[in-house]
Amino acid sequence: MCGVCGVLSLNGASVDRATLENMNQALLHRGPDSGGSFVHDGVGLAARRLAIIDLEGGDQPIANEDGTIHVVQNGEIYNYRELREELERSGHRLATRSDTEVLVHLYEDHGPGFVEKLRGMFAIALWDGRARRLLLARDRFGIKPLYYRLTPESLSFASELKALIRQPGFAREIDPNALETYLAFSFIPAPLTIFRGVKKLPPGSVLTWNADEGEGGAQIVSYARPRPVRAGEVRTETEEELAEELLARLRDSVRAHLIADVPVGVLLSGGIDSCTLAALASLESAAPVMTFSIGFDERRFDERGRARLVAQRYETDHHELVVRPDAVELLPKLAEVYDEPFADPSAIPTFIVSQLARQHVKVALSGEGGDELFGGYDYYAGHLLAPRLSGLAWAVRPLVERLPSSSAKASTLDHKAKRFVRGARLSPIERHYVWKEVFSPEGRTELFKEDRRGQLDPLELLRSRYVESEGSDELSRIMDVDLGIFLVDDMLVKTDRASMANSLEARVPFLDPVVSEFALALPTKHKVRHFKTKRLIRSAVAPLLPKEIIEGKKQGFSIPVAKWLREELQPLAREVLSPERIRRQGFFKPETVTRMIDGHVSGRVDFSRQLWALLIFSLWYDEYVEAT
Repeated sequence: MCGVCGVLSLNGASVDRATLENMNQALLHRGPDSGGSFVHDGVGLAARRLAIIDLEGGDQPIANEDGTIHVVQNGEIYNYRELREELERSGHRLATRSDTEVLVHLYEDHGPGFVEKLRGMFAIALWDGRARRLLLARDRFGIKPLYYRLTPESLSFASELKALIRQPGFAREIDPNALETYLAFSFIPAPLTIFRGVKKLPPGSVLTWNADEGEGGAQIVSYARPRPVRAGEVRTETEEELAEELLARLRDSVRAHLIADVPVGVLLSGGIDSCTLAALASLESAAPVMTFSIGFDERRFDERGRARLVAQRYETDHHELVVRPDAVELLPKLAEVYDEPFADPSAIPTFIVSQLARQHVKVALSGEGGDELFGGYDYYAGHLLAPRLSGLAWAVRPLVERLPSSSAKASTLDHKAKRFVRGARLSPIERHYVWKEVFSPEGRTELFKEDRRGQLDPLELLRSRYVESEGSDELSRIMDVDLGIFLVDDMLVKTDRASMANSLEARVPFLDPVVSEFALALPTKHKVRHFKTKRLIRSAVAPLLPKEIIEGKKQGFSIPVAKWLREELQPLAREVLSPERIRRQGFFKPETVTRMIDGHVSGRVDFSRQLWALLIFSLWYDEYVEAT
């Protein structure tokens, strides 16, 4: 696991070694064990390394036998041993035992198509000196990040924005379309970034630039696009047969994800996904597995009890911690960690549990992807119910909209009941947008200063993904939107930045092709039926987990934001979102922000998600724009 960065000169100039080193130093947290670089003939590659496999010999960059091809990689290739054997049989000589070295030799044999042979999570940069070609590649689900910046002078890339920012002349110009989507979703979907001049490489894509082709531009090709099968091609075996196969596939994935030359733990939230990983890791490990949990004093957000049941059953080496509102001290740190505005409140517990885990291990398994692949969200059941209840929902909407928002369960009520009646009569993708949005279009209009609006309708990002899955059943198409947008740029970003900020490698076994390809071929009746979510996975792992886990309701890995903003965090919110500060930043109407704070604190309305997004943006802006 590493952080990578680099520069390709497009105007014949040499790469400045000092700038490259400065970029690489910005990624020190991603790889504190060692750093290296390669600079030659107008190209520079650099990496910071967190040593996981081949601790002594795996430093990067790594070259082929004659030094004409160099590679840096952020990630892990879980089938590298099998690939290594194939390469050696075909005559390649490998100098290390690392997973990264197989990449240069695979490229020699297969060209850019080598990425299709990889089982793993990765962001790769490869320089072919003979062809004078730079290749950038990202894994099929976008588990590992990769940003790139194209100017008339150079093509540069990095694992995080904070490295690109260190380039001389970097323009920190806010992209209004990115800010518009951020307020809609609380994160910024690919290919957008908060800065106009930078883009994210989409998941499952390869970018190539042939240096001798002048202004031909970067060519981006998709090599993998995980998608649900068409409605007539779903698996037809019995539930029992499918459950047996799923368990075998999950165990195979966990076995692969445990490959490391350092100890591997499990981030154990208490939900069915992380509990499944803890159980399977324990079955595969000779020594007790280390597990890590955090919780809250507010019971509705605390799953430590469930986590302990699994820890006790498998006699794991269990560690836990309680998160309290003094976590406010983390907010400026998180603004620096997430170098784009990122307002998923669960970033706080994810950062803290990563911090806890890093005290004991370098690698931890995490359950991302299980909900999107196997139907874990309550609103999936809502999508099935909406067509049947749309008339009733419309009739009771005025009554539901007037329900108070001051109770302890206000956020849940607002997200479920109120949003259900608002969206029930809409088309599926419009309904999904209503259920997922933070600021509505009307809310953004009221908030923005008129000259700061973006031209992009965030709903169009969802629509474009939705169209791609035509032919699959309706719920599978909605889940595919989550898989390609909300998982990639919310859940995976959250976990990557929080873990790597603590120099911890987080691995996600549910997104292994062995598991994901199976999940995408399942009929939705084995995922969601009536109000029951994750049907097949509950059936598959029932022999392994306590009944309380199998039958338990999903709680989510979050924090009591609404309560904290009315109480302990209110002073911070009023300071960071003061009229003077909002006016100085220049994007929003100060009177609108103040009215939202007053309304939320009074308990008349729940603006917690909206205020959190504004709070995070203001902190980020001061860190990355105002501070320059």
